[in-house]
Amino acid sequence: MKNLVNFLQEKKIEKSDIYEHLKCNVAEALMLQYLAQEYMQGKDDVLVLELLQELYNTQDYEYLEHLGELKNLLELGWIHQQSFTPIKISEVTPLELLNTAVGLTPSFLKLLQEGSLESDLPDVKPYADHLEYLQDQFFRIELYQKMSVIRQNVHEHSLGIDRLQTKMKLLETRIEERVEQTSENLVLDKFFKQKKMSSLEQVIFIALLREEYSATDASLREMNALIDLISLDDYDRIKNRSLLEDGANLISSEIIDYEEMLNPFGGISRSFYIVDEVLQGIIHPQKTKKVTRLKLNALIEEQEIFELIESETSLDDVVLNEKTRETLHNLMQQVDKEVVARLVKWGIKEKKSGIDARIIFYGAAGTGKTMTAYSLAKSLKRQVLAFDCSKILSMYVGESEKNVRKIFDTFYELSEKTKTEPILLLNEADQFLGARSSGTITGADQMHNQMQNIFLEQIENFKGMLIATTNLLENIDKAFSRRFNYKIEFKKPDEAQRKELWKLMLPEEAPYEEGFDSDALASYALTGGQINLIVKNTAYKVAVREEPLFTLKDFISEIAREKDANFDSEKSMGFLAK
Repeated sequence: MKNLVNFLQEKKIEKSDIYEHLKCNVAEALMLQYLAQEYMQGKDDVLVLELLQELYNTQDYEYLEHLGELKNLLELGWIHQQSFTPIKISEVTPLELLNTAVGLTPSFLKLLQEGSLESDLPDVKPYADHLEYLQDQFFRIELYQKMSVIRQNVHEHSLGIDRLQTKMKLLETRIEERVEQTSENLVLDKFFKQKKMSSLEQVIFIALLREEYSATDASLREMNALIDLISLDDYDRIKNRSLLEDGANLISSEIIDYEEMLNPFGGISRSFYIVDEVLQGIIHPQKTKKVTRLKLNALIEEQEIFELIESETSLDDVVLNEKTRETLHNLMQQVDKEVVARLVKWGIKEKKSGIDARIIFYGAAGTGKTMTAYSLAKSLKRQVLAFDCSKILSMYVGESEKNVRKIFDTFYELSEKTKTEPILLLNEADQFLGARSSGTITGADQMHNQMQNIFLEQIENFKGMLIATTNLLENIDKAFSRRFNYKIEFKKPDEAQRKELWKLMLPEEAPYEEGFDSDALASYALTGGQINLIVKNTAYKVAVREEPLFTLKDFISEIAREKDANFDSEKSMGFLAK
């Protein structure tokens, strides 16, 4: 207790053994000395007003001039304000402290007892193996976390940002020196150099790697947590966000990836992780066998059942009826971590990730069912395995039943080989879902019923996310209707939506007649698919003219032709909101 006694008794506080560690001025050190003396008398906290009046002249309120020094001690982490709720010191004005109580923090008491707050850092010697190197790197992340906490909210356990930065520089210097002295291959260091990763990219990677080793609550996987870890201020946060956005080096180089989660405020947040191949190479460097994950786009070429869809649009880009959008929003909430945890706890879900949903999109042709399925997949960061149900019929009895099983067996096989969870999209599923024949039935009817029974069984046992599109919900067999837990209607667009669709689909660079007003076209009751087709047909007609110019009359003429022909244009349909 030599340091403590010295600090309590020293008349010239700047000569005390621990003064150099305080990083404060003499007046502030005298406040700490007074609080320490009171602590020895059994007082854990002291009123600020009492402290200042004891040390300084009360005449003309001279003591008020020292409130700023007291706040500095709070920011350094030597004292804390007695409060039932966490406080953000940067937002507290000095005068607010006057009638509050303050006390010494555990950090200061530790300094009094031991004379130093510095932890023992590794000796400058070669690393024995890559695990010892990782240990230093993980300690580095701990320091980054502590500094991040101090920047956001100084509290009683803070050590002070200056001391942590000094410790960080010392640690990083020692890591570099030990790496230079190490002859053994350090996998992580070699990986950083091969990928030419910047210092901030390295911190992000090490933080995610530490989450894998420590099996914590994944507090550092969330995008904002990682950005806060490497950012000094708001400007840094804006600048460093680019390190974790699509197209960033870490993502485009397939070093890390992310899952999108719905947060409690209704927005989408990203949870990052290290790609399997990279992770295995770091954790198990002794294994020479390369770990590979098969890609869907490679396997899809080996089969003829599915088309692989990678959507360019998300749900934010699609014009939808508000009730339809609300239902889809509720569906996406299934990826929220808290919602998933509840469902698993209640025994509703068997696993802690992914969506279990069997969905029917129904409505008139051209209302955007297929486009929305693609966009939903984009929002959920999934790929789509699409199957055209009209292909299932076979002229040979028994082949259709076999093909139904093959659809699902192939889907499961592709999912297992690639370790992914694509969405299964069954387009134009009317013949699967329609009412089964009864009474006197022919051989063809019997075959169709058998095919539907197999399909019903597969739907019943399906795990994952399945979307079936159909034009007529009323024709669906009741047995099928009960198996789908979401039935989402796609209504024809109203006039306001049609105005938006026309504006979005009309070519921006095309020449239009003077006074051309697309809102006039919205009075015609058309689906998005029909508007898309009319725009294209009109463009072909105008493009061949010597002086191409789009007129309102051109569009009205094509609308009349479309109305007369009543073309089904759903497949070509895809209307966007931006």
